[in-house]
Parts: sequence; C-alpha cells; structure tokens
Amino acid sequence: MKNPSEATGRITRSVSRTPVLQAICGFVGGALAISLTGLLGRLVDAPLLIAPFGASSVLLFAAPDSAFAQPRNLVWGHLIASTVGLAVFWLAGVGLWQMALAVGAAIALMQLTRTVHPPAGADPLVIMLGGGASGTFLLFPVLAGVLSLLLIALVFNSLVRGERWPRRDIS
Repeated sequence: MKNPSEATGRITRSVSRTPVLQAICGFVGGALAISLTGLLGRLVDAPLLIAPFGASSVLLFAAPDSAFAQPRNLVWGHLIASTVGLAVFWLAGVGLWQMALAVGAAIALMQLTRTVHPPAGADPLVIMLGGGASGTFLLFPVLAGVLSLLLIALVFNSLVRGERWPRRDIS
C-alpha cells in the first residue's frame, strides 16, 4: 500500500522543519553557494557569477523540491537562455525589441524542452545590458558557474538538509 502522502501527491519530509530552521537552511545554502562559486572563480581566474545565479540559489536552497529547482532545469535553462541571448545579440544587436525577443524566445525554448528555470529568463538581459558577451560566456560564467551551484546544491540538500535531492519524481 502506498504512503497516504504519495496518493495525494504531497511531498513527505523526512524531518519536520520550523520556518526558522527552513530560513537558516536557505540562508546558509545560498550564502555558501555564492561564496564558494565566487571563490572558485578567483582560483581559476575566470568569472563564475552572474546576477541570475542569486535567483537560482533561492530556488535551490529555499524551494529545492520545486520542478524549477531540479538540475535539468538549472543547467539547461541557463544554457538555453544564454545561447538565445548571445544569438540575438550577434544577429540583431542591442535594443529594446532585441531584449524582448531574446527573453520571449528563451522562455518558449525552455518550455518546449521542459527545462524552465525562471532565473535563466534574465540571462539574455545580462548579456545585452552588459554590452554583449563573447562566445566563451557560455563556458565562463554560465556552464562553469551552474555546475558549481549544482554540485553545492547536491551536497548541501542531500547531506545538510538530509533529504533526497534532486527529486526524481518531478516531471
């Protein structure tokens, strides 16, 4: 017989947490993720942080059970949105309609690939408002930074929070 929470689709927590404990976990996870990613960037002498990673950290550490916080969405969402932002920048330059087109196209592609990660929707704006980016932007900071966040979230959410992460039953 299934667990009653499985029948209703609700998430069962292995440990009941107070709002204060949840907030502490969010604070520690987010602060740790951004500081370690930033330090790693200094060690390898490459930028690994962009503003949307702060919002990604909110999902990873305050709402890790959300479909938007799962590794597939985190990694592919940022890669897709950044690729779209770079393509529009290279093909059409920078302007209001280009930013609108890039954000809209990034959203549509994330939806079509089932990799929606809301913070990634800001990636095309980061590219365009920053005056454009080179092709290496996909590697540094996007891919390297996202993989750093992912590794930290894997360790933190699984070991520190003591809960299974990523969620494999989210479609």
